[in-house]
Amino acid sequence: MSPLSTSQHPGGVLVISLDFELHWGVFDHLSVDDYRKNLLGARASIPRMLALFEEFEIHATWATVGLLFFGTREDLIAGLPARRPQYVDQRLSAYGLLDSLGPNERDDPFHFARELVLRIRDTPNQEVATHTFSHYYCLEPGQTTEDFRADLIAAQRAARSLGIEITSMVFPRNQYSAPHLDVCAELGIRAFRGNEQSWIYRPTRASAQGRLRRALRLADSYMNLTGHHTPPRVELSDVSSLNIPASRFLRPYSRRLGMLDGLKRRRIMRSMTHAADTGSIFHLWWHPHNTGGEPERNMAELRRLLEHFRQLSHELGMRSLTMSELAAESGDAARLTRVAGDR
Repeated sequence: MSPLSTSQHPGGVLVISLDFELHWGVFDHLSVDDYRKNLLGARASIPRMLALFEEFEIHATWATVGLLFFGTREDLIAGLPARRPQYVDQRLSAYGLLDSLGPNERDDPFHFARELVLRIRDTPNQEVATHTFSHYYCLEPGQTTEDFRADLIAAQRAARSLGIEITSMVFPRNQYSAPHLDVCAELGIRAFRGNEQSWIYRPTRASAQGRLRRALRLADSYMNLTGHHTPPRVELSDVSSLNIPASRFLRPYSRRLGMLDGLKRRRIMRSMTHAADTGSIFHLWWHPHNTGGEPERNMAELRRLLEHFRQLSHELGMRSLTMSELAAESGDAARLTRVAGDR
């Protein structure tokens, strides 16, 4: 796939994707009681993020776990897929939580989020994408591509019940492989968030992460160890999904590392500026529950980054696009290239 000319789209593109999962994203290592502050903080922070996105004209992609689309336990049970992942380690299966769910979103705000999904859907320039139905782990032993297909179909069905058509996705724990991408293309997923191009970010099962990789990823958040990760735009073929690789994970405020926040911010801003200068893509991502522990500090940090984007937009023409918008734009360019070649 060939890069698009930067003269066609000067100034680069900012892509923001959020992994919206609430307790479904952390259930295998944190209980609701362990993480209650962050989970409730996430619910309170999402409307504030949407307000910031409207203020700064940000087009964002909300990759949402399918189980969150429901408002009641009865509806959720009715929407379950017939096939479920048979992980060797069954502690990884979200279905183990079903018996502990509350009756509805009001009584159980940790596992239901229909009202928040509707709010995102109805906010201008926001895309609701999928984070799979059950926070599915594609590289864990025991799962199969047929299990994955059933999971993704269930996610699309849950979204359609709210009038949402899913065309983009983010893989939980950034785990994916070529067969999983084939299933995505088959089911109409036109874009996904890939990993940064460095061995420390390579997709792998959780048990293979290792302390060294984790430590290097943490250090890379504050110092430029692996580069800017600002890929050029590429054309989208007729049979594949567009990889829109991550550039940087927005780490939340940490009291232990708070004195390094300036370095973290500078690392992000410099890469964002590099994307604007070179006409390439800067893809920033985080989980809403990351912000829940220190919402005021995290919202202030997000505002600083969006102010930098506004400056780059005014001075260099940088634009904000959702994942699906970028895929559509890339597909249009590919079609124009083919038409020109046929003449």
